[in-house]
Amino acid sequence: MPNQKYFEYVRKDRLPNVWCPGCGNGIIMKSFIEAAYNLKLDKNKVAVVSGIGCSSRVTGYLDFNTLHTLHGRAIPFATGVKLARPDLEVVVMGGDGDMLAIGGNHFIHACRRNMDMTVILFNNTIYGMTGGQYSPTTPHEAIASTAPYGNLENNFDPVKMAISSGATYVARSTVYHYTQSVKYIENAIKHKGMSVVEILSNCHTYFGRYNGMSKPAQFMEYFKKNVVTLSKAKNMPHEELEGKIVIGEFYNNESKKTYLELYEELSRELGGVAK
Repeated sequence: MPNQKYFEYVRKDRLPNVWCPGCGNGIIMKSFIEAAYNLKLDKNKVAVVSGIGCSSRVTGYLDFNTLHTLHGRAIPFATGVKLARPDLEVVVMGGDGDMLAIGGNHFIHACRRNMDMTVILFNNTIYGMTGGQYSPTTPHEAIASTAPYGNLENNFDPVKMAISSGATYVARSTVYHYTQSVKYIENAIKHKGMSVVEILSNCHTYFGRYNGMSKPAQFMEYFKKNVVTLSKAKNMPHEELEGKIVIGEFYNNESKKTYLELYEELSRELGGVAK
């Protein structure tokens, strides 16, 4: 059977999923599953943590050690898991609202601490589960249920935010660029330190319906036409990059010690008292 090799990482009894037909969440979940398969991860040695939102339902379908936690609190739960069980690969999955609005401070401080975990950000630029409200990544002037005349606010750039906060591996892809998404997730998991992979996705049900892309294929065409690779973007003038999506690996630095390494060093200095 096609894709039979991935079934060990999926709770087949929970399928089909609850996502809208054509939703990019399934593509991101498949990207993670393929990355896990390529890395030959032992599912008993992986913890996947999510919060609340459409994308956060992903932990119900993944057959790893999974935690479906509180709104915006996936990263603190994941931090606790990593400190208690440093032998586990810890992966956090969640949406732009969950991670960058109510969970924004947790995101910033996990980057600052250089926690040894991987954050996969499902960025569909809107609140999809609760009615299409604008989120921290909704583009300026885009329409949302809470911005019927256009969003007045400027949106976060998660890549810049992650790098400036201290994350040591940062990449961006889209659901159209599946191969790159798999590669970046693999590299993020292998990386020692705080890894952030932003994957732009489609919510045609809300964002698309409000903004002239009500079909999933229209989003795929949009991603295809408006993406620029990082290597190309470096040689483009600023005005040509307006409205474009730059994808690639933006930062990779393993020279910075992780929080866990610093904690263990202190523990040894204190003769084990801090353990």
